[in-house]
Amino acid sequence: MAHAQSDTIAAIATARGRAALAIVRTSGPEAISVVNDCFRGEELTDVESHTAHVGFVVDEDGNDVDQVVATVFRAPNSATGEHVVEVSCHGGDLAPQMVLESLLDHGARMAEPGEFTERAFLNGKMDLTQAEAVADLIHASSTKAHQASLTHLKGRYSDLLEDLREELLNLCSLVELEIDFSDEDVEFADRERLEELLDETEEILEDLLDTYPTGEKLKDGVRVVIGGRPNAGKSTLLNALVGHDRAIVSETPGTTRDEIEAEAEIEGVLFRFVDTAGLRETADEIEAEGVRRATESIQEADVLLYLYDLTVGLDSEEIEFLQDLADDGSEVQPFLIGNKADAAPDLPVADLDGLSALKLSALDARDDADELQPLLDRLTDTVAEHLSRAEASPVVMNQRHRQHLQDALDARDDADELQPLLDRLTDTVAEHLSRAEASPVVMNQRHRQHLQDALEAVRQAREALDMGVSGDMLTLDLRAALQELGAITGEITNEDVLDQIFSRFCIGK
Repeated sequence: MAHAQSDTIAAIATARGRAALAIVRTSGPEAISVVNDCFRGEELTDVESHTAHVGFVVDEDGNDVDQVVATVFRAPNSATGEHVVEVSCHGGDLAPQMVLESLLDHGARMAEPGEFTERAFLNGKMDLTQAEAVADLIHASSTKAHQASLTHLKGRYSDLLEDLREELLNLCSLVELEIDFSDEDVEFADRERLEELLDETEEILEDLLDTYPTGEKLKDGVRVVIGGRPNAGKSTLLNALVGHDRAIVSETPGTTRDEIEAEAEIEGVLFRFVDTAGLRETADEIEAEGVRRATESIQEADVLLYLYDLTVGLDSEEIEFLQDLADDGSEVQPFLIGNKADAAPDLPVADLDGLSALKLSALDARDDADELQPLLDRLTDTVAEHLSRAEASPVVMNQRHRQHLQDALDARDDADELQPLLDRLTDTVAEHLSRAEASPVVMNQRHRQHLQDALEAVRQAREALDMGVSGDMLTLDLRAALQELGAITGEITNEDVLDQIFSRFCIGK
């Protein structure tokens, strides 16, 4: 972002559309005087910080634009560290835009995406991980993602990295001091303590890196793909899982031509259930494209629910496909579902090596919680495997978050019958996911790379210490680790990195 921090900036901070109120923010050295120039009411340049004042915003001709409340925050006690005025006006599309235009006419310039948060970072109001947490909060699509982002915003993640960095910096300084006094054969750094610290640092960095798969699932959701031949009951199962009729169900093979996705939040985690086209050879060009997309979707899944019709059975191609998934170490977690148990209650589900399997009736599962229970147990166990961060250390149990799923199920007449299922599901997932609320979870690819590089530097320092290398060689690795940790929090960064990070933000934040 090419701009001057000495400018006074303005932007609408709330979403467009009908609403009772909207907020137009200004920040910069002239923020108070700019708003005062187009404000008919109390003289804002004379008021105390953190006070709110009712008045009217006027245009360049002195005509009233809207009745507003102007809240004044004087530097450095503001969100950005600069003078800030937040103008609360009436909502909708027109009033906020007219207020903004008046501020721009009186000397402010339009803020760029993320510029308010960038100024907060540059003025020391937050570090870079906290600034990125602001963006993650804005884009959070589940309760757990929101909680993890809030943990970062509170500074727990930053505090952990800063403590590590401070310890390393102190010992690195002592090692460098020894180099300055090498002729006098003195030792300032406690080698035993240095060895312990490197071991502790390595363990902490490994633990943080282990949380990244969890962070990905918290941000993007757990992708559960429902695959199988045409008429296996995939769309019926999707509707049962999300609690409403999301997909069209028909006895005509090939009804589903494209992916149908539906979301459900279960115990604070977003699940993305994907119904796909039936897998078969077809001369229909459109259906063939759907089959190709279904195959790609399966490869990108976290969990594959592969359905087959118990009354028809599995063919050799299906068995080979499923065995390959089970045997090749794929990250996709497949399990086999023999569907239409209502039509074949005595037929067993196929037994394939290394593949979890069960039988059910997707049709009955729409109305009967007991029918879905075995599948939900397997599904939550699989999710727990993906989100194993929760098992890494002691947990503090968080409050149950079941409202989103419950709201979807309330649309059905028999919602109360599914309550035991909800209880079981939330209990199972809660045991595995509460860590995300209590401790930092790495959710950012940039952080992951810096942590990986820092870990490599710490390991090299540990090896160098064991080999008894000279202090100057040891400090090279310690400094490299310090550089990587500092890059995460923004103590060490460059303008290109800042531009990339803050360009993700919306205007007005």
